[in-house]
Amino acid sequence: MTSKHRPLYGHLHRQLLPAPPASTPAAAGVTWNTRLRELSKHGQFSEALALYRQMLRCGGSPNAFTFPFALKSCAALSLSIPGVQLHGHVIKTGCGPEPFVLTSLITMYCQCNLIGSARKVFDECPQGNLTVCYNALTSGYAFNSRFLDAVALFCQMRELGVSFNSVTMLGLIPACTLPAHLSVGMSLHSCIIKFGLDTDLSVGNCLLTMYVKCGCIKFAKTLFDSMPKHGLITWNAMISGYAQNGLASNVVDLYQQMKSQGIHPDPVTLVSVLSSCAHLGAHSIGREVERQIELSGFGSNPFLNNALINMYSRCGKLAKALAIFNAMPEKTVVTWTAIINGYGMHGQGEIATQLFDDMIRSGVRPDGAAFVSVLSACSHAGLTDKGLEYFEVMKEKYSLRRGPEHYSCVVDLLGRAGKLAEAFDLIRSMKVEPDGAVWGALLGACKIHKNVELAELAFKRVVKLEPENIGYYVLLSNIYNEAGNLEGVLRVRVMMRDRKLRKEPGYSYVEHRGEVHLFIAGDRSHPQTEEIYRMLHKLESLVEGLHDLKENEISGMSVHSEKLAIAFGILNSEPNIEIVVIKNLRVCGDCHSFIKSVSKVLDRRFVVRDATRFHHFSNGICSCRDYW
Repeated sequence: MTSKHRPLYGHLHRQLLPAPPASTPAAAGVTWNTRLRELSKHGQFSEALALYRQMLRCGGSPNAFTFPFALKSCAALSLSIPGVQLHGHVIKTGCGPEPFVLTSLITMYCQCNLIGSARKVFDECPQGNLTVCYNALTSGYAFNSRFLDAVALFCQMRELGVSFNSVTMLGLIPACTLPAHLSVGMSLHSCIIKFGLDTDLSVGNCLLTMYVKCGCIKFAKTLFDSMPKHGLITWNAMISGYAQNGLASNVVDLYQQMKSQGIHPDPVTLVSVLSSCAHLGAHSIGREVERQIELSGFGSNPFLNNALINMYSRCGKLAKALAIFNAMPEKTVVTWTAIINGYGMHGQGEIATQLFDDMIRSGVRPDGAAFVSVLSACSHAGLTDKGLEYFEVMKEKYSLRRGPEHYSCVVDLLGRAGKLAEAFDLIRSMKVEPDGAVWGALLGACKIHKNVELAELAFKRVVKLEPENIGYYVLLSNIYNEAGNLEGVLRVRVMMRDRKLRKEPGYSYVEHRGEVHLFIAGDRSHPQTEEIYRMLHKLESLVEGLHDLKENEISGMSVHSEKLAIAFGILNSEPNIEIVVIKNLRVCGDCHSFIKSVSKVLDRRFVVRDATRFHHFSNGICSCRDYW
């Protein structure tokens, strides 16, 4: 090692590690190293460093078998100063050229975010250690999200004729994390096949994760299907990939396939499945997953319990979500946020705010996500003053940064209360740049209160930020339509046509006997289609006079998906059973009125979850109080 490295440890003001003694018997060194290895192997990194200090104080002398364990402990704990001091010990004992010591040094510096120091160690590696040193630095670049550096290092490796192996690829592929990196990832995949590294299951799993992160789920599934062997990590990578891309039905199908092949899920699998059950509103499947959690001995896992709270809340089972919450011995801010968000979505803002206050009283400090949940709950329930109070407390008491997500909640809060001028003034006073959600909240408030002028201003701002979000075009079109401005409606439609925007089709889910039944507008593909439409005609007759049903609504293609789902639910359930419908878009006013009427004439309870909240219908009344 040259003098270039001296400043790395020579300037330290405090000696954390005592200097190594000159020598000690070899047998004693073996004993110390064995104990260090065991502590490091079991993740007891602080204990390993304490043992290293004890070793030095007792006259033990570190060697090439000692330093990798000590350096690994510094890396795991991100302790840069002790790591630099260990580097000094490495030089003093003459262990610098040892390959395992070199790679441990490079890894330690990378994990302590000292990339320049890692590069200095690499540049002075002896020629015989090139491959292992390249692998260590490549992995370090990937760990620090230095994509270009990692790729450049691999190219240099190829130009110099340095051999690479599976370890190289396992370090390099994780650098490809964005859609822009896909072409490089595919090139690496070709290289892997060419050199016969594709038989390594770990490499296959790594490639699978890369395709998922780069947003190419189709390629990920093709690779998954072509792999001769699927380990638990393989299944988890594919299941997580589907979950991250919103393909909830695929997650459930793959999970069932995994179980049929005798693969036992772990908490990583089950979290993804629960999040997909929450998305689908698949309560029965989620309940089966909960039983699997208990059978597998994962009942105390806080991540799974948080996921269960979220799943049951989003499936309309608040009582069950609260029971899980109450049974948890330790509740983190994530746990509290999950239950607060659940009650907020269901329009029970008073309970959501009580829970938020209970969280603070319990000594749990709220974070930005917790404030989003409680502000949203206040907005849904019309708790304007309470919401504004939390907005102030967030900054004054907790010194938390207010992001666009917090401002959008407050703009929605003020807007729903009819305080459009105050909402607009708040946007203009924002310390951060307002995003599409902020202007979208104002646009939505303009629809509620029929303010065309301010809606046009909000629309101009929001389409600059999110020009392809068709929801905003539809919202302005509806505002014009309600104001009788047909010219404005036509103008918006021309904009949509010129920009080749098409409205996302509405669809609704109903779960029945463990299966999720999907309906789209005007759907006639379901096996019970004839019975479903006969039920809709019957409902039309029953609610006549209570509900202004549009002409041809039942017989034409305009039948909305939630009406079909409601009819299916009535056909296939007992009269006292609550029917839960999950819809991908905001429920329209016509369907909202229709379901209220049906709940009255049939004396039944319906729960509809749309894109933003839950609607509980009973005796002709909705929990949202027509305020959504």
